[in-house]
Amino acid sequence: MALAFDEYGRPFIILKEQEQKTRLSGLEAQKANISAGRAVSRILRTSLGPKGMDKMLQSPDGDVTITNDGATILEQMDVDNQIAKLMVELSRSQDYEIGDGTTGVVVMAGALLEQAERLLERGIHPIRIAEGYEMASRIAVEHLECIAQKFDFGPTNIEPLVQTCMTTLSSKIVNRCKRALAEISVKAVLSVADLERKDVNLDLIKVEGKVGGKLEDTELIYGITVDKDMSHPQMPKQIEDAKIAILTCPFEPPKPKTKHKVDIDTVEKFQTLRQQEQKYFDDMVQKCKEVGATLVICQWGFDDEANHLLMHQNLPAVRWVGGVELELIAIATGGRIVPRFQELTPEKLGRAGLVRERSFGTTKDKMLYIEHCANSRAVTIFIRGGNKMMIEETKRSIHDALCVARNLIRNNFIVYGGGAAEISCSIAVEAAADKYPGVEQYAIRAFADALDAVPMALAENSGLQPIETLSAVKSQQIKENNPHFGIDCNDVGTNDMCEQNVFETLIGKQQQILLATQVVKMILKIDDVISPSDY
Repeated sequence: MALAFDEYGRPFIILKEQEQKTRLSGLEAQKANISAGRAVSRILRTSLGPKGMDKMLQSPDGDVTITNDGATILEQMDVDNQIAKLMVELSRSQDYEIGDGTTGVVVMAGALLEQAERLLERGIHPIRIAEGYEMASRIAVEHLECIAQKFDFGPTNIEPLVQTCMTTLSSKIVNRCKRALAEISVKAVLSVADLERKDVNLDLIKVEGKVGGKLEDTELIYGITVDKDMSHPQMPKQIEDAKIAILTCPFEPPKPKTKHKVDIDTVEKFQTLRQQEQKYFDDMVQKCKEVGATLVICQWGFDDEANHLLMHQNLPAVRWVGGVELELIAIATGGRIVPRFQELTPEKLGRAGLVRERSFGTTKDKMLYIEHCANSRAVTIFIRGGNKMMIEETKRSIHDALCVARNLIRNNFIVYGGGAAEISCSIAVEAAADKYPGVEQYAIRAFADALDAVPMALAENSGLQPIETLSAVKSQQIKENNPHFGIDCNDVGTNDMCEQNVFETLIGKQQQILLATQVVKMILKIDDVISPSDY
């Protein structure tokens, strides 16, 4: 029998029925499924908001991850139950589509399941509950569009984007540097964005990290970093106005494809063979010099003889560069990847204003910076931090901030955070419930109560009295007819999220409500759990 403990240390049994392998059907199956979904939601509830707690996850091979990102927590949890896997999928869908709000969507789904369980106990049919939830979700999504505000920004006015990214980063471990990281994220997105088409390709933003330094040393590089150094220590460490040959063919004589072997019986023959090989190397280096290359970047290695020759001919080279990095270098420098040496021409060379080798720390780790490229639409965010876990968590936080900036460029409408949008939707759904005469009215009211779960969790995680705080904010919203009032998690002294600059994207919030409703409807419609042995 599996025992688990909730946030107050009270023990509860996880899916006792499933462990006994008894066949579940009807109301029993629905309650067991709801219980499984709520168990997952309960885990994430304490991670919601700027004062949310982190989780430490240990993988079977001993790797440790510390995070409060909902999608990462559920991704790394070992979940066996199929309904719990649906909740994992829910978080993954939100991450894939929006990139942020992965914890909130699971908390909302858990609250909807909790309300559905109460309605089931009162004898309301699950299909009627599902239909009521569907109606309520439509009302909430339409209401979000009514309270949303248009966001004006441009290449010169990035402050609105920065403020929204800061809201995302405030719930992360990196919140002490949220301003600097938000600015870096916004500048990176605007560098690769096509504002006319409202399109952003996040693949052009490379997020790299290196242990050492401090979080404040994180920087945005308008170019590419490669975790390699020059192939010979005496090669120049800095090249200005570089013309780069990008090769995927090996920098060595071709190996014969036949199975035959060459027997050498005299010194002269060996000398001839060696001279032939030397000439091949000379020709290759000369070919690079002729086309005007001042730096060679090769996917494969080359032996010490070729390396020595390159150094003597004053042609710097980098070897063993990965395929993904080669592609990014080609995009950034406007060069073409050359698969066969004979095809190398001056037109295929990439151009960069500056290529420099940079050392880090006392171990003298080296990296190559390729900057001021011909096509500056490929950029790198280079993260520094005290340990590997910190860097990994910063990467996840920056991914969320990049996604938020991308979403705002695609759809520049925002709603107010701190639970303000959910409270406003809850009031609207509650008011609309009276217009529906059927049993669905109960489900619509239950949906309104479930929407309050997010601001309630925010208040609880911030050390406030949840019921008292929520009722105060709700009455303030109704009294002043102002959807900007939310939970004052940071104890600033005002509930007005407009003054606190706490914003969330409209499409992110709408997606949360729609996805959570879809999953809950699916779970409510399951009335039989059949295991393979029951066939």
